[in-house]
Amino acid sequence: MQVKNYPAVALIAVLAGVFLFGCQLQQEKPTSAQIETVGMRAMQQADASAERKLMSWSAQQMPVAQRELALLYQTRPDQRADALKLFEQAARGGDVDAAFQLGEMLRVGVVGVKAAPAAAAPWYAMAAGQRHAKAALVLGMLYKNGDGVARDDAQAAHWLNAASELGNPHAMFLLSNIYQEGRGVAQDTARARHLLEEAAEHEYPPAIQELAMTVQLGDALSPKDERRAGYLLKEAAEHRHNNWNRF
Repeated sequence: MQVKNYPAVALIAVLAGVFLFGCQLQQEKPTSAQIETVGMRAMQQADASAERKLMSWSAQQMPVAQRELALLYQTRPDQRADALKLFEQAARGGDVDAAFQLGEMLRVGVVGVKAAPAAAAPWYAMAAGQRHAKAALVLGMLYKNGDGVARDDAQAAHWLNAASELGNPHAMFLLSNIYQEGRGVAQDTARARHLLEEAAEHEYPPAIQELAMTVQLGDALSPKDERRAGYLLKEAAEHRHNNWNRF
């Protein structure tokens, strides 16, 4: 077999073609971070070209692009039904944040989308099962309150525990009360106190305030400590004030 020796110019042309083809593929398949950057530009700057990119990528069944486009459409009352569909497509494509956002839209309801807490629960469960802290928190609250699902204290405790382990202080606070009262779990005042302290450590104002009242009176786990109680009440007030100013 005869091996052909290609001229250097031809070889360079072939390599250049391969390089350009590789660049084209990269452009056709942006990273999640790149898509989110374009989504931010479309949202914050009303950039029409950025929106067109999201539409193009969404048509190529890119879940992150579908989610980003849905977030944009969610701000427009006449396109919220489209946002709902895009969130569902993205969630079915494996996007965890889209599953959470879909659950939020269905649970609360917005103009053009009727509230449907029962339909929201499976999407929260999908996101919570993939370690989405807020989804686990809301799912736990749904079971705790019987909102769209049958009230189930054990399920409430399970999902609030999942959110707590992921660092959500609201979940820590709610789970503290659950252990204090023994609803869906064996009553455990020490565990309840630990969770309350942890939620306060995460600067969650209701937890700081409840902890302040607890140490002010004293209990079986710690003696009365008015000095610490005063400090905690001041801290809770400051955090509430900062949150009010922020929002």
